[in-house]
Amino acid sequence: MVDVSPPVAKKVPRNLEIHGDVRVDNYYWMNEREDPEVIAFLEKENEYYQAKTAHTQPLQDSLFLEMRSRIKEDDSSVPYKRNGYWYSTRFETGKEYPIYSRKKGELEADEEVMFDGNELAEGHEFFRLTGISVSPDNTMAAFGRDTVSRRQYYIKIKNLVTGEIYPDKIENTTGGSVWAKDNKTLFYTKKDPVTLRSDKIYKHVLGTSSEKDELVYHETDETYNTYVYKSKSQDYIIIGSNSTLTSEYRILAADDPNGTFKVFSPRTRGLEYAIYHFGSDFYILTNKDGATNFKLMKTSEKTTSSENWQEYLPHREDVLLEDIEIFKDYLVVSERDNGLNKIKVSRWDGSDSYYLPFDNETYVAYPYVNLDYDTKYLRYIYNSMTSPYAIIDFDMETREEVILKQQEVLGGKFKAENYRSQRIWATARDGVRVPISLVYHKDTPLDGTSPLLQYAYGSYGATIDPSFSSTRLSLLDRGFIYAISHVRGGEYLGRPWYEDGKLLRKKNTFTDFVDCSKFLIEEKFTSPEHLYALGGSAGGLLMGAVVNMAPELYHGVIAAVPFVDVVTTMLDDSIPLTTGEYDEWGNPNEKKYYDYMLSYSPYDNVQKQAYPNLYVTTGLHDSQVQYWEPAKWVAKLREYKTDQNNLFLDTNMEAGHGGASGRFEALKETAKEFAFLLDLEGKDQ
Repeated sequence: MVDVSPPVAKKVPRNLEIHGDVRVDNYYWMNEREDPEVIAFLEKENEYYQAKTAHTQPLQDSLFLEMRSRIKEDDSSVPYKRNGYWYSTRFETGKEYPIYSRKKGELEADEEVMFDGNELAEGHEFFRLTGISVSPDNTMAAFGRDTVSRRQYYIKIKNLVTGEIYPDKIENTTGGSVWAKDNKTLFYTKKDPVTLRSDKIYKHVLGTSSEKDELVYHETDETYNTYVYKSKSQDYIIIGSNSTLTSEYRILAADDPNGTFKVFSPRTRGLEYAIYHFGSDFYILTNKDGATNFKLMKTSEKTTSSENWQEYLPHREDVLLEDIEIFKDYLVVSERDNGLNKIKVSRWDGSDSYYLPFDNETYVAYPYVNLDYDTKYLRYIYNSMTSPYAIIDFDMETREEVILKQQEVLGGKFKAENYRSQRIWATARDGVRVPISLVYHKDTPLDGTSPLLQYAYGSYGATIDPSFSSTRLSLLDRGFIYAISHVRGGEYLGRPWYEDGKLLRKKNTFTDFVDCSKFLIEEKFTSPEHLYALGGSAGGLLMGAVVNMAPELYHGVIAAVPFVDVVTTMLDDSIPLTTGEYDEWGNPNEKKYYDYMLSYSPYDNVQKQAYPNLYVTTGLHDSQVQYWEPAKWVAKLREYKTDQNNLFLDTNMEAGHGGASGRFEALKETAKEFAFLLDLEGKDQ
């Protein structure tokens, strides 16, 4: 181990006062991205991390090659049909980015390459292509590009017949766009240049300067984001506006691009809804009338406001209604019952109704790309913690199914029968039972001696499903158990599970995770000497909270792009996401939320105590969690911690929230994380 001293950040006290309370932030100065001192500090931290982990470089390299070797390099997606063309995405051996292509009429037709991501990425450290939108006449495609990793895409338009890229260029967008039926009018979403909030919908006419684009909607409420899309029927262009708790939509006939958008149903705080067009009606998935787990309603396209909605599928206290897919003869409903995905198929005429059969407790199943109304085939994805994903076409009439594609795990070593998965339930301190999904190699001892990596997210109602991961095999094959704790704040057990882990009940997320850790130790799955924790973004907040609350339970913790300076960030409405987050975390301009937030904010609660080994990652250009949050947190931890354990800050100086771009470059970051864990376990290969 190289004997190098960790960087010591300078302290410049900054008093932050509100509600009569003064916080002293010694590292506030780090929020100046262009300051040479800030860059120098981040680079010193990187040098320290690299020096202290140089001995793991061979392990990182072998992990990277191992994970890469499992991935089929010359892979391609299952083609899907839209408007007379079969579309697919494929990768070529040795290349980082996908190639997007299509075939006219039949799968045997000649391939037309629309975009080669590898060519477009040349000369860029970071590259992402998104939002490919083909015009109704199939001759043009709008697309979004990001070469900075701030999720600020510019839109260009390509003539798919001639290959020409038109001079039209639209800056600072979300990357997505939708065409009107006239094949020349494009609707898209712009971002606020400072906060990056999606706040404006514009209309662009092909061949004109974007400076002349018409503003068709401005979302002035800073707690909302707006976006634009097209109905599955292709008959409507729809503008959506959403906050955490409230929805609103505006609709315009796609053949009337110069018309005026009509409000579907005015926003009412706490009323959430999503709309689906079919025939002359709209179907509405909503929590109206106290339907916490949502219900399905219906209304004519001529009378869309909420007083006209009629119940179609009732609310159920114990089953979450997640989504629907509409076909000419069938309605498909995605549900979550006791944490498990269920897919229900019903004929519109009421003559048949049934669930697809699934038979274990650690699987994931959900509808895939279903663009065609007039078909009897439902395409869905199925996988489990022990079996790779399969894309399946299910005949809703005969109930027969065909596996169109099974994910291949190359290398010749993977056999599903060598792994075991199960779902267990921990009891939290308030008596609530919290589910945990586990996977491990069949030869791994369950006697308390095995290393275990515990993962969770626990915010925004996002559900972390127990899905398959080929990269995870590198841990499982080395004796690790992998556990997903389905803590409150997610929606695994329905909408009430989310409500019980947000705002003034946010701490349930943290205590659930700690109580799951204690349960895993008590049940001899692992021990504190071999227990590790992982979380990213809001899951990084979770990591920051648990290491303050119960550091003795963990040997090592990985906090990826962690949201750890909660109070300061939520008081700064110039930062991307802040205002839209008030319904998730609370608005600290109100004292009750300030006090509660302050009681768990990881940065504000660092104390003089021993901490586990910590590996913290961030990206200089991160638009979701600003780099200075983890940087300040690490600096403060260095000042306060009383142990000699590792504390690493690893900043990607080129990338943002999603890390490195490219198919395989991201594996190098995973290899770093796994090497950190394996090194702590004394494993060097």
